[in-house]
Amino acid sequence: MFSMASRIRRARTMAALTQTELARRLGVQRSAVTQWERDHGTSPSVGHLAQIACETKVNFEWLATGRGESVPEPGAFDMAVVVQDYARDELESRALIGLRRVAPRKREAVVKVIELLSL
Repeated sequence: MFSMASRIRRARTMAALTQTELARRLGVQRSAVTQWERDHGTSPSVGHLAQIACETKVNFEWLATGRGESVPEPGAFDMAVVVQDYARDELESRALIGLRRVAPRKREAVVKVIELLSL
């Protein structure tokens, strides 16, 4: 079985990305990608690993563990989730949790208040 570093390197090269381009897409320094691709280097966070899988179009499980197929079956990502629809930080997460606790008939009012405050 290949190491995680080898799988990251393989995913990047299969996607025809340079270390610099992958780093730019992930919002990290190129040196981080270099470390991730080195045996005995640092490992990416789960969040970065998920981003790598998305950017290189490989299966997350294969990238993280080496199990399964490296490339998903055609159409496997057709129903993918839009990342912007989910909380990006702790504050947004708290707001989303709170909104989900509000009675359905009051949700529209809460959203309108947020929209008004954002003007």
